[in-house]
Amino acid sequence: MPDPRLHAEAPVCRLGCLVLVRDVRGDVLLVDPDHLDGLILPGGAARPDEAPHEAAARHLFAQTGLVRRLTHVLAVDFACADRYPQRLGLVFDGGVTGGRPIGARFVPVRRIGQVMAPAQAARVTQALTGRAVPLLLHGQRAA
Repeated sequence: MPDPRLHAEAPVCRLGCLVLVRDVRGDVLLVDPDHLDGLILPGGAARPDEAPHEAAARHLFAQTGLVRRLTHVLAVDFACADRYPQRLGLVFDGGVTGGRPIGARFVPVRRIGQVMAPAQAARVTQALTGRAVPLLLHGQRAA
């Protein structure tokens, strides 16, 4: 039974679920959303009670046509509320693909800072240098 004290006023924090996919040369897959300046990693917000790896996979498929089983996180990025609500971004390891996804393009790592907003580029740079950690759901590895 849920503790009413913990559910009285739920905190507002948007969960961003992003995916880092690379090609065989190591270039990073990016999409160009209409609502933002610059390119971003594929992904988007999780729905209420949606597992983050499922949200990331859903957005990745919708934006690129790629189907991926996402089980490891490369970076976690928290941003305080500014022009957007407070948010937590998870960058999942989407592995390597040999094809050309629909609606997206590969960008060489050296050009990331030229095509992405500074905070987005920093997130990608950190994800590229990070060591993947498994995603847990209720203490168990995500399937």
